[in-house]
Amino acid sequence: METVVGIFQLRTDAERARMQLHLMGIENDKIATLSPGTSVPQVEGVVRISDSEGPGMGGALGGTVGAAVGAASGASIALATTSLFVPGVGPVLVAGLLGAVVLGATGALAGAFAGSALEHELAEGLPHNDLYVYEDALRKGHTVLIVAAKDSASAELVRNTLLQAKAESVDAAREDWWLGLKDAEQVKYEGDFEQDHELYRRGFQKALHPGLRGKSFEEAAGAGAAHPSSEKAYRSGYESGLSHQRQLEEQHRA
Repeated sequence: METVVGIFQLRTDAERARMQLHLMGIENDKIATLSPGTSVPQVEGVVRISDSEGPGMGGALGGTVGAAVGAASGASIALATTSLFVPGVGPVLVAGLLGAVVLGATGALAGAFAGSALEHELAEGLPHNDLYVYEDALRKGHTVLIVAAKDSASAELVRNTLLQAKAESVDAAREDWWLGLKDAEQVKYEGDFEQDHELYRRGFQKALHPGLRGKSFEEAAGAGAAHPSSEKAYRSGYESGLSHQRQLEEQHRA
């Protein structure tokens, strides 16, 4: 499996891209959409989890509701949808189990796919390291589309489709994110920022990794995640990254 991610300024563009991917033969449960600022009451009622089930199941799944998505062929596909509160971001509407796996909140959606091995299959190879990029996009009001392609050839096809649908790549979004922070980080740094910039940035980004958030530099080092040389620039970046994440979580409390 190879994961492809596209970031859209407009949710409507992401929805059109999703439909195009489905028409290409990509199964709906291999695609997920993360959209900002939507809470459970904003999802239209409690609707079917699947075509064979009656209404009312959503409440039994702890806030998860099913949205029947009509494909162009006329077929109806069950798409698990839920609203989650993501620390440092706020409420996020998650359409598809794949999105919940990326956010580390699989329990909220797993019920909609009872008996499926999907969660286990998708747990490996997902782009968890770039979670902070997706979160930044969501804070800006953008929509994130995540696709699990079966192989590299399929991934390239998906990548081109997302590009044509006006998606920004994760690499481009990551650079925009850092450009928005770089000047302020340079002012805070005690040393030659131009010389130490890359090491500082690596430390900053490492602090935002889902498995290290809130962990001190010493704790990260104990887990083998600190830079081998423990250079000043890397540590300074790491500690600034921790502070940055704490500030975001304070600003976006539940």
